[in-house]
Amino acid sequence: MPPEPNATDRTATDRTATDRTVDSTDATCSNDADDDPVRIAFMCVRNAGRSQMATAVAERERERRGLTDRVEIATGGTQPADHVHEEVVEVMAEVGIDLSNRTPTAITIEELRSCDYVATMGCSTLDVGELGADANVDVRDWALLDPDGEDLDRVREIREEIAGRVEDLFAEIAADDDAA
Repeated sequence: MPPEPNATDRTATDRTATDRTVDSTDATCSNDADDDPVRIAFMCVRNAGRSQMATAVAERERERRGLTDRVEIATGGTQPADHVHEEVVEVMAEVGIDLSNRTPTAITIEELRSCDYVATMGCSTLDVGELGADANVDVRDWALLDPDGEDLDRVREIREEIAGRVEDLFAEIAADDDAA
């Protein structure tokens, strides 16, 4: 079970539903058994900046911690863009992460419901009520500035904020694994 969220995080029971919908992605999650891997989704509206950075950092963190068999990662947006923002590709390349061949995708409510954690990037992409009252999903709104059109120094700051949040999330997951 996910840990208690901090003050900027929201769980599936904290907000009410809206009529907003989310589409599909090629990565899926499923939190139906204790032996299943931990599943994390990173989402925003366009899936062209923050969620792409978070996904790439999470993939690197998963590898660094040797959790490739324990953590599954999905990403998507409610209205995916045609390409990842150029400034995002550039600042991620500075830290050895190549996003140049990534394409923004959509993600469905069903895919989000099957995850253990969903991190929204602060762009009001998901009203957690959409997941349903029975969803056992720890939804966190990271409230991050959109890097689109920002200068490179600001995008670097956003990258570092995301990296810190992803590392903290993985530390929580590791602590939960140790406690189990």
